Amino acid sequence: MTESITEPKTGRTTERTTRTTTEPEPRPGDGHEATILLERARAAVDPVLRAAIGSLPDPMRRIALYHFGWEHADGTPAQGGSGKAIRPALVLAAASATGGPAARAVAVRAAAAVELVHNFTLLHDDVMDRDTTRRHRPTVWTVFGDTDAILAGDALQALALRLLAEDPHPAGRAAVARLADCVIELCAGQHADTAMERSAPGEVTLAETLAMAEAKTGALLGCACAIGALYADAGDAEVAAMDAFGRAAGLAFQLIDDVIGIWGDPRRTGKPAGADLAARKKSLPVVAALTSGTPAAAELAALYAVPHRKETLEHIARTVERAGGRDWAQTQAADRMARAMQEVARAVPDPEAAGGLLALAEFVTRRST
Repeated sequence: MTESITEPKTGRTTERTTRTTTEPEPRPGDGHEATILLERARAAVDPVLRAAIGSLPDPMRRIALYHFGWEHADGTPAQGGSGKAIRPALVLAAASATGGPAARAVAVRAAAAVELVHNFTLLHDDVMDRDTTRRHRPTVWTVFGDTDAILAGDALQALALRLLAEDPHPAGRAAVARLADCVIELCAGQHADTAMERSAPGEVTLAETLAMAEAKTGALLGCACAIGALYADAGDAEVAAMDAFGRAAGLAFQLIDDVIGIWGDPRRTGKPAGADLAARKKSLPVVAALTSGTPAAAELAALYAVPHRKETLEHIARTVERAGGRDWAQTQAADRMARAMQEVARAVPDPEAAGGLLALAEFVTRRST
């Protein structure tokens, strides 16, 4: 679908049994609904993830356990976090919204598969971006090397597809095909991203960057929501609307994530301050600033054309902001969320039934820097 873009002027597994009828759904407005859904998703999928990872040969198993924060590099148990579980929570919330609690219960394996694919992309992204910190600990490639990190990521992707291929649920076949297509789109988005990094600042358009961001981030969130609907036996129109909802929410997520990548507090992000600017990443706020036509845009292009110097990072961040990049990203994130709300209403007209999805969508765009 074509859309107009406003340029800125001045973001073998073991199943876990879950309850299907007696657990109340969190309601929008409770204040903690997203946290409850994320915790519930993590509790549901972690046993499936651990069992799947436990089937890997060593050292792939040891590397994966380190990546998820369940072991230290020496193999001793760790209490690190394994991520927010946004994507598996979306699978389960979409299943519940379109098919009720019983559908959520049977979608746990699919939710784990989506989380495995997400972590496969993280392992590979860290290698390509040379990021040294994730989830407040050294990234896998810095500990085990590039080769082991890449192979561990490949293994996680294979585990994800196997989980769905072995799932006796009737939706498993459609889900594995959709997830495989999503991986291809993710790879295309990552390829576009790396190609943009090699381009001069003035050679990248905002439309290209938005398309890249949707492929890299929106595609998997859309896939997560669509798979949840598939496991609820939803119709084609509802599945398509769930995919569109996830994509819009995913692009909003990426816009906010890009803002955090520039102005985020390292104590909260787990990454060095200004890491995206140091790497000269052409994130959405940066490209919006570069294409703003303002005097600050020309200054930013000159700054981005020279190698990284630590003392310039704060100045670059201020220049992006003066050129309108931060305001544009935050405005666009709100606009994408409005579109997401429209899509979820198409699939789930009852706002109460859609409460979980709405709470998660709000959560991903309300993270602070």
